[in-house]
Amino acid sequence: MKISTTALLEELKSKTIHHLQFAETLLLKPENELNFRISADSWSVLECLEHLNRYGDFYIPEISHKISSSVTTPKPDFKPGILGNYFAKSMLPKEKLNKMKTLKAMNPIHSELNKEVVNEFIKHQQQLLDLLDRAGNIDLEKTKTAISISKLITLKLGDTFRFVTYHNARHVVQAERVLKNI
Repeated sequence: MKISTTALLEELKSKTIHHLQFAETLLLKPENELNFRISADSWSVLECLEHLNRYGDFYIPEISHKISSSVTTPKPDFKPGILGNYFAKSMLPKEKLNKMKTLKAMNPIHSELNKEVVNEFIKHQQQLLDLLDRAGNIDLEKTKTAISISKLITLKLGDTFRFVTYHNARHVVQAERVLKNI
């Protein structure tokens, strides 16, 4: 499977703009609604975003560093790697979200959270948009990034962008479902 590099970056930018706009609407809601959970073991809207912020704290600096140090030139098409494609596709939201275990350090359940979480998520989405713009000037296959669970495993930058964006989409959908239950 090959994807036009331009089309891939545009798709990811479009999704990221949607995530950014969603987060901006959350700033208008009271914190008690953003801390509401459907059940004792489910995440609130703020916990969904805090989970994404924790991943963003790893991936945004990692991606930024790899883009800044890349000496490659862009290619017209991107071919996902086997592992990267698997990780990215596993994050895509589905009609019935399949539950996944998260690492303890990435699980924000029962944290004391406020709207600063939303502001941080907005900042991350703005940074991601900037990185997606900058990525148009390098090779998304030859430029590799570490992953959060092991610095020994690397993914093509294009797959890392897909993973991060689809993971964001997954938890934005989860947060939207929580809001529908208030």
